[in-house]
Amino acid sequence: MLAATLLSLGVVFLAELGDRSQLVTMTYALRYRWWVVLTGVAIAAFLAHGVSVTVGHFLGAALPARPLAFASAVAFLVFALWAWREGTSGDDEVSTETEPRFALLAVISTFVLAEMSDKTTLATLTLASGHDWLGVWIGSTIGMVLADGLAIGVGVLLHRRLPRQLLHVLAGLLFLMFGLWILLDTALGWRPAAVAATSAVALAAAAATWAQTVRRRRTNASIAGRSPEVS
Repeated sequence: MLAATLLSLGVVFLAELGDRSQLVTMTYALRYRWWVVLTGVAIAAFLAHGVSVTVGHFLGAALPARPLAFASAVAFLVFALWAWREGTSGDDEVSTETEPRFALLAVISTFVLAEMSDKTTLATLTLASGHDWLGVWIGSTIGMVLADGLAIGVGVLLHRRLPRQLLHVLAGLLFLMFGLWILLDTALGWRPAAVAATSAVALAAAAATWAQTVRRRRTNASIAGRSPEVS
């Protein structure tokens, strides 16, 4: 059991580095308190990897990838619209009234759907078919929490350095990019269309960041130019 735990922890941790789940964790950390996001990630990892371990160990079969991919794509597109609305609403205040209840549900639902069609699920299925299932379940859950904990730290740092509205817009574009990739590539098998669509969204995100940076520099320069007159 200990060997299975350590093996699955290492495999899932490495698989999560740079994965869409880790990037989504970072975007949620831009919007909600870190402990809410980390709690949601832990619950989602426990549920999703529990299902994959059960299927891999007791049934020896793969999860239905295409229907889950469609569900994941729809979820990411919905959250892209949600994040975009918050970024363009003009409200720069952080709403905490609904935070731990609805934010926790949002994080859990997004991650469960994302993990069900992710490569870490396939890795967990494979490990559970030949190793202690409980050790794989524990190790994969811990590995995901550790990897996504790093992403939360990056998200917190970005939140301190970038405007909140810009972060919401970038989060929406990131959700949109993942949703289009899952829909076009995983669900429909249209790899060229997926590459073209996600590349266009990535260029839009880069353009939005550049425009916001230029605007902030001009604003700061204007303020600096008027400050002697005010004094």
